[in-house]
Amino acid sequence: MNLKWKKKGLVYSPKYDGGWMDNSALTPTAFLLNKDVIRVYAGFRDTNGISRIGYVDVSSDNPSMILKVSEQPVLDVGEPGMFDDNGVILGDIINVGEEIRMYYVGFQLVKKAKFLAYTGLAVSNDGGDNFDRISPTPILDRTQEGKFIRAIHSVLVEDGVFKVWYATGNGWETINNTDYPQYDINYIESRDGISFPSSGNKIIKNNLKNKEYRIGRPRVHRFGENYLINFTYGTTDGRYEAGQAISSDGVNWIRDDKGIGITVSQEGWDSKHLSYPSLITVPNGKTYMFYNGNDMGREGFGYAELVEGAL
Repeated sequence: MNLKWKKKGLVYSPKYDGGWMDNSALTPTAFLLNKDVIRVYAGFRDTNGISRIGYVDVSSDNPSMILKVSEQPVLDVGEPGMFDDNGVILGDIINVGEEIRMYYVGFQLVKKAKFLAYTGLAVSNDGGDNFDRISPTPILDRTQEGKFIRAIHSVLVEDGVFKVWYATGNGWETINNTDYPQYDINYIESRDGISFPSSGNKIIKNNLKNKEYRIGRPRVHRFGENYLINFTYGTTDGRYEAGQAISSDGVNWIRDDKGIGITVSQEGWDSKHLSYPSLITVPNGKTYMFYNGNDMGREGFGYAELVEGAL
């Protein structure tokens, strides 16, 4: 499937002021707050690299126009000793009845591994301004399929079934004496979006011929009768870029990175990396992609507009 995007530039740049939003805007996740406002939830890092979730509101007609930036985290780090006590980033945001659910990834530091990352769930009943955890423990915890990482990044509810795409990680890749997580993408289903089986189906693996050792942050969208998935892959030679695949059932996928229609720029904030794409179609019919650039969003996030193809 061949899409074509027109890059519109950097939207949000970090403050670098020593506060909780000092740097980065990790995994920007677009949510239609109302017909006029796209709320982009993201993980903002402090000077210690610890991420808390906040948002940037932009105009649905012109996402270059920032309307509001959260003054406080909508979701802070967890209690000391919990799975999310060293940072939280976005998984997905969905409406379920009268509430807004936030699936998020919590990070914990341990002595003999770089980190652990599992999935929590928080709920908002005030329109997305504040979220409360349903539990201090994960809803997607360590199992045999994901010893170090089980991280939800996309949830669709269809015919009463919560369809979930997530990353699982079981090892580490050492590059220039630094450990980086190895992971790929699984699929799992739930009747309530809270309780899950201990394992799902492996759907997209790393392409070793492309030197990939991690492929994750799956974002799934309906494309007519089919599903479109965007993801981000990292390679041992330093690339960190977005790809895509197509499926008729959400389980069996045909990968088509060349058809994604966007890549790194020749220069500027997204000239080194292009990662974590999040797509949204707004009431005026336009489809936007919000994404991170160099160094996993350290310089903020930007967006592109779909000019060929349609979701």
